[in-house]
Amino acid sequence: MNVLITGAGGFIGQALTAALVAEDKAASITLTDVIEPNDPDSSKRIVQRVKADLTSHDACDSLLTKDLTHVFLLHGIMSGAAEADLELGIKVNIDATRTVLDTLRRVNPGVKVIFTSTTAVYGPPPSPGFPLTEANAPSPGSSYGAQKLISEILLNDYSRRGLLDGRIVRLPTVLVRPGKPTGAASSFASSIFREPLNGQKSILPVSKDLAVWICSPRTVVRNLIHARDILAEKYGGGSRVVNLPGVTVSIHEMLAALTAVGGQKALDLVEEKRDAGTEKIVESWPAKYDTSRAKQLGFADDGTLEQTLQEYLDDYRSKKI
Repeated sequence: MNVLITGAGGFIGQALTAALVAEDKAASITLTDVIEPNDPDSSKRIVQRVKADLTSHDACDSLLTKDLTHVFLLHGIMSGAAEADLELGIKVNIDATRTVLDTLRRVNPGVKVIFTSTTAVYGPPPSPGFPLTEANAPSPGSSYGAQKLISEILLNDYSRRGLLDGRIVRLPTVLVRPGKPTGAASSFASSIFREPLNGQKSILPVSKDLAVWICSPRTVVRNLIHARDILAEKYGGGSRVVNLPGVTVSIHEMLAALTAVGGQKALDLVEEKRDAGTEKIVESWPAKYDTSRAKQLGFADDGTLEQTLQEYLDDYRSKKI
């Protein structure tokens, strides 16, 4: 098994790499990003790190070789940043993805491609609390959602034609993300836990009544690896898109969980400061999904919010990030 992970400098890429190394099935794992990624387990010599701009055809020709068996596409400009800079979002989320897919179908036809999309491809649900499925037509309420949808359609068609073997997984908001805030409109969902638990102030830019669809990093990584292993025929010749399992939580519930873990001291570090731009984007994302298809394909359910917080403390708190 020879694996390439794009966007590997991000925390999901790092967590996925660590899981693949621990699994001990890969002969080689190549990590690439616009800045040379870290190696989360330098004791293993199977990991190679490459700085690359995937909008470059030369870079793709160098990276995307015929010996690859699995390609995880994790690169992207996140929701808030893609909304703020349309051209950059198009360049990275559409152009770079197309360059990768077109290079792969030319040099390594039929290779497995695991593409991380987003539930932001949907607009507001038909009615509040309506559980969406893959059968509901996407109508993105943000440029990020539109850009991801375009790439979904392209990979779906290449898979239909037998040019690539795509697996498209729509991720919930991943919580709790370690490190610094990102350009994602949903970044606050991690910040209101991460910063207060580290004794730092955090801004809550949305209403406490807002609900979001979330998933823990451990479950996301587990499901990315599962997507790799699904037999193509399990998709039944239809769409390769799957809405990954998650849980629906309100901001009220998130703050209650923060208080339970960090006490009133942690809660007092969260400052409410509504931001109309962020709120508009996040409000356009449905908060409930029927994930029957994911379960039929064997994807794992996520745990409770309390379990997710404990996992974050176990995995990252000691690293002070």
